[in-house]
Amino acid sequence: MSSIIQAQERIAKKQSTLKELRNSGEIPAVVYGYKTEATSISINERELIKILREVGRNGVFQLKLNDKKINVVLNEYQADVLKGDITHADLLEIDMTEELEVSVQINLIGESVGEKEGGTIQQPNWELDIKVNPADIPETFDIDVSELEIGDTITVADIREKSKFEIVSEDDYALVTISAPRSEEELEALDEVTEAGSAEPEVIGEADAEEE
Repeated sequence: MSSIIQAQERIAKKQSTLKELRNSGEIPAVVYGYKTEATSISINERELIKILREVGRNGVFQLKLNDKKINVVLNEYQADVLKGDITHADLLEIDMTEELEVSVQINLIGESVGEKEGGTIQQPNWELDIKVNPADIPETFDIDVSELEIGDTITVADIREKSKFEIVSEDDYALVTISAPRSEEELEALDEVTEAGSAEPEVIGEADAEEE
């Protein structure tokens, strides 16, 4: 495993210290799990982003801490809403011999029969929970929609037995559906709502202002 990130144990937790840490390109983080007790650390944000691009959001990489290398995954993270920068990360040490429960992004493949007939494809949920060996975590969970017709829906129950992964999500968890095309009446009503919403607000003129 070549993806390695260096970490430094972090003791000080003052707000001013955290600000200085982030200004230097480092971010506060915590690592825990398997054989590691919860430990506050700091890691380089750019290095973390680079590794995640290499291994994927659920990928396994190594964390070097106190001359020891451990296998981890990114469990959770916090980001700046405006800038998009990662501001904190939770790293989970894992046992490479035991299966791990992860959320994987759903990737739809193909163009459905229903779409070709004017229907609309809808994706009620964007992720699927699976249980898998850390070395076999997929970047996406692919679902072929090419045979779906208008009105058809795929739920977990439809793919559970066919999947090579153990799916944790419930049977009624909807993955994709093909809705019927809108009627002319619905489209006209939608246009009216859109036009009403985009109408310019009434401006108070000088005469109106004088009356007030």
